[in-house]
Amino acid sequence: MDDPDLSGRTVLVTGSAKGLGREILLATAARGATTAVHYHTSADAAREVAEIARDRGVAAVTTVQADVTDPDSVDGLFAAVESELGSVDVLVNNVGDFAPAHWEDLDFETWNRVLETNVNGTYLCSKRALGPMRENGFGRIVNIGYASAENALVSPKNFPYFLAKTGVIMFTRMLAADTRDDGITVNAVSPYVVENSDEFPDDLPRGRPATFEDVTRPVLFFADPETEYVSGENLEVDGGWLPETV
Repeated sequence: MDDPDLSGRTVLVTGSAKGLGREILLATAARGATTAVHYHTSADAAREVAEIARDRGVAAVTTVQADVTDPDSVDGLFAAVESELGSVDVLVNNVGDFAPAHWEDLDFETWNRVLETNVNGTYLCSKRALGPMRENGFGRIVNIGYASAENALVSPKNFPYFLAKTGVIMFTRMLAADTRDDGITVNAVSPYVVENSDEFPDDLPRGRPATFEDVTRPVLFFADPETEYVSGENLEVDGGWLPETV
């Protein structure tokens, strides 16, 4: 399949100042999209990403600060993007905190932040994006999940993250059903360990983590205006990983 043509489309990738979000945003910019670089605290990194996008010939790019767990902040995020670039055509919900510890060792603030950034952030941004998408009769929402989350992972370590990502997959399928007559598709891409991870298990599938390109390819597939009959799907990018649960 050819690369998607995103010319004339406005793409918002949450958490796109660094890591996977950064690479997804730059990949959409390289395919003609106008892009919104979202950040929470990493203003300098966001400006750097915007400059790289400009150097690659993107038609327009802006940087916007917001806390995706706060409804008013999310509304301000979308209002700023709409004012500068137009309504969001493609939303990639990438933000999601991770807490690599046993659940009993986490304080409530950390537990809650993992759930809020992953679940509430995806909910709030998707809800805010839907109005203009429905009016335009077009929209693509891609949520970043986690490999095997739909199988209800129950490992005591990282448990709030698994819980949150299971919620993201459920939300993805619900929203796909709720928008099937609106010209909107909603899908998820669920990697296992990505190249910028803080820790790498000994038994990595295929002997390596997923590269950014491994993950951006399916995101671009779901973002493609031509991919109009694929919705409610969760594509796992895990190299064949099969977790052990307890």
